[in-house]
Amino acid sequence: MVFDVSPAWISLKTVFTAVVIVFFIGIVTAYWMTTYNGRFKSILDTIFTLPLVLPPTVAGFFLLLILGKNGPIGKLLLKIGTTLIFSWPAAVLAAVVVAFPLMYRTTKGAFEQIDNNVINAARTLGVSEWKIFWKVMIPMARPGIAAATVLSFARALGEFGATLMVAGNIPNKTQTIPLAIYFAAENGDMNIALMWVILIVIISTLVMFLMNYWNTHQQENMYGFRRR
Repeated sequence: MVFDVSPAWISLKTVFTAVVIVFFIGIVTAYWMTTYNGRFKSILDTIFTLPLVLPPTVAGFFLLLILGKNGPIGKLLLKIGTTLIFSWPAAVLAAVVVAFPLMYRTTKGAFEQIDNNVINAARTLGVSEWKIFWKVMIPMARPGIAAATVLSFARALGEFGATLMVAGNIPNKTQTIPLAIYFAAENGDMNIALMWVILIVIISTLVMFLMNYWNTHQQENMYGFRRR
């Protein structure tokens, strides 16, 4: 039995790249939506959250429409002699699209839980909006941001449908662990599929353990004692 480890490497580099992108975009978008009170707030919030409730294949189909050779971005890329479809960057983009709503919604909820009196007091003292964001809101929302990051990581790691639509199942290039599980099972290689299942369960469990450990450590620092 030949066991190709490339899906593990592809999954990890795809997930970490996607989470880094989602982390910054999600926090900035959540902050902007928390402070924005325009007439289009509900519409924008719906758009940002929509990939969370859509089937991943639908999200992948929309990406195909946009990035395909007849799509607006696809045509632009063809003019400069490149394409995203069926490439590793397409896998990253699929992971970003499906993981972004979790990062956005969870972080936005954390920002909304901050007492407005604290923010207004900072403004009264002449603190700039940037410093309020960086020195007040980020530290107070840190547990929520951490939870959002873990949820985004888990969602990106398990992404299947959108990745298959826009990146395909290309060995050593775009085949992630979920794709390897599906096609191994489809081909009757149940032992290989089981090995990948065990690996992805171990990775997910480890991430959750580290998250719980970090939360416990933060509580100890905050309250000054060790919970027993």
